Amino acid sequence: MTQPTRTDDPFADLNQPSLWTGINAYRSDPLIVDLTSGLPRSIREELEQHGRFVTSHEAQELARMANQGTPQLRTHGPRGERLDVVEFHPAWHALMRRSMAMGLHSSIWDAQADPEARGQSHKVRAARFYLTAQLECGHLCPLTMTSASVAAMMASPAVQKDWAPKILSRKYDSSNKPAMQKSAVTIGMGMTEKQGGTDVRANKTSADKVSEGIYRLSGHKWFMSAPMSDAFIMLAQTKDGMGCFLVPRLLEDGSANGLHFQRLKDKLGNRSNASSEVEFTDTFGFLLGAPDAGIRTILDMVTLTRLDCALASAGIMRASLAEAVHHARGRSVFGKMLVNQPIMTRVLADMALDVAAATALAFRLAEAFDKASGSSEDAAYARVMTPVAKYWCCKIAPALIYEAMECIGGSGYIEERPIARHYREAPVNAIWEGSGNVMALDVLRVLNRGRDLFETVFAGLARDLGPAGKKTIDVLRAAMALCEQDEGAARLLVEQMALAAGAAELYRLGAGKIADAFIETRLAGGWRATYGMLDSRFDASYIVDLLYPPAT
Repeated sequence: MTQPTRTDDPFADLNQPSLWTGINAYRSDPLIVDLTSGLPRSIREELEQHGRFVTSHEAQELARMANQGTPQLRTHGPRGERLDVVEFHPAWHALMRRSMAMGLHSSIWDAQADPEARGQSHKVRAARFYLTAQLECGHLCPLTMTSASVAAMMASPAVQKDWAPKILSRKYDSSNKPAMQKSAVTIGMGMTEKQGGTDVRANKTSADKVSEGIYRLSGHKWFMSAPMSDAFIMLAQTKDGMGCFLVPRLLEDGSANGLHFQRLKDKLGNRSNASSEVEFTDTFGFLLGAPDAGIRTILDMVTLTRLDCALASAGIMRASLAEAVHHARGRSVFGKMLVNQPIMTRVLADMALDVAAATALAFRLAEAFDKASGSSEDAAYARVMTPVAKYWCCKIAPALIYEAMECIGGSGYIEERPIARHYREAPVNAIWEGSGNVMALDVLRVLNRGRDLFETVFAGLARDLGPAGKKTIDVLRAAMALCEQDEGAARLLVEQMALAAGAAELYRLGAGKIADAFIETRLAGGWRATYGMLDSRFDASYIVDLLYPPAT
C-alpha cells in the first residue's frame, strides 16, 4: 500500500510562509557583514555562528520562555525572615550564561579578550550585542550595566581593583552568595527616585560617612534595575553634595546589606528582566570618586549604556523588518507575491532605509569610542553623537516595528511571533538612561560649552556626505543657531543631526544608492508621518533585495 507523501511544510499550500527561523542573522545582513569586514576572521566566524544561533528554534524558545516565565520576588522565607531574592526562569539563566561567555558584560575592559582585534573592542562587542538583541533584550540589561559600571568604578582604584576581576570573569554565577565568593558578578543601577525622576539632583537618599571611602546609605529607589545583581551603582546625598556609590547586595558574611525590595515593576516590556522598587536603611556603600562628584561619575557609566540602547534598538528593528520581508516574500495576495505589490514594496524599502541608517550610526558611534583616545575627531563624535544616536535610534523603533507588524498582518499580532516581544521591548530604550528630552538637553549642554566639538563633527559629516555636504551642514548650523535662542527647538537639531550622520555613514560605507534615497527622503523631503512615501525615482525592490537578500 502506498503511503502518503509528507511535505516539509504542511502549511505551504495554505499560503502561510515559513517562520523566520534557521536563517543566519549575520550572514543574511549585508550591512553588518560590511561593517565587520575589517575584523579578524576568527571573530567573523564567531559572529556567523552566533547569527545561526539567534534565529534557531532552540534560541527562540529560550527567549519565549524567559519572557513568559517572568521573574518572581520572594521577600520573606517560611519563618518570616527577609529573603529579598528574585527567582528567574531557567531560560533566563541559559541566556545569561551564553551572553556572559561571549563577554557582553566585560570584553571592552579585558585586555586579553580578542587580542587579534586590539583597538576595536567596542566594535567587536557592538556586533555581538546587535545580534543578541535580535533574540532577546531583557537579559542584556544587567550585562549592559555590568559592562558600563567599570567606568564609574575607575573613579575609585581600590574598589576597581577588588571588583574588576569578578566582572571580567565569563563564568556566569547566579548563586546567592557574597560577591567575593562568586566566580563572576553582575552590577545593577539605582538612580531614579519618586520625587526626582530624571532630575536626580532632587534625590533624597542620604549617605553618611563611616570611614574613609565607606558610607552608610538610607533612602529609596523607585526604579532599581536588575535587583538580582551582586551590587548596584547608586546616587546619594553626602554632606558635600551628590555622591556615587557601589552598594553590595550582600555583606561579606552573607547577611543582607539592608536592601528591602518592595515589589517588582509590572512593565509593558522588558519582561524577562526584573526592575524593582527598593527601600534601605543603614546600607553600606563604597564611594566612587569625590563625595560631590556623583553625577559626573555616574555619567561615565551612563554614556556607555546609551550606546547599548542605540545598538539594541537597531537590532530589534532589523529582526522585526527581516521577519516582515521574509513573510512578504512567502505570501501571495491579489495574484502576486506580497513583496511585489508596489505599495508594500515601498513600505518595506522605506523602513529598510531607517534600519540601515540606525545600524550604521550605532556602529559609527562604537567605532568612535574605540578611537576617541587617539583622535580628536572621534572624541568629538563620541561626545556629541552619543545622545543624538541614542535619541534617534530609540525613537524610531516603536513605530517601525509596528509597521513591520502590520506588514505581516493579523498573524503578526499574536504572541507566538517574536515581533510581539520586539514591539513591547522597543519603548524602553527611549525611556531608559535618559528620555528624548534629556538627550536633546544633553546636546544643548555641549553646545553651550562651546561650538568647537560641533564644528569638528560637522567637518567629518561634510566630508563623508560628499556633494550634499555643504548644504546639509548649512541646515545643521541654522538649527544650531535657532537652539541657541530657543531651547524648545532642541529636538529639531538632534533629529537633523541624526539623519545627516546616518546618511554620512552610509556614504562612507559605500552604500551610495541607499544613502541617496535616505537623505533625499529624510532631509530634503517634505513632512512625512508614516512609511511608504518613496517615489518612483528610487528603486524600492533594489533597496529591499540589497539590504534583505532572499534566503538561499
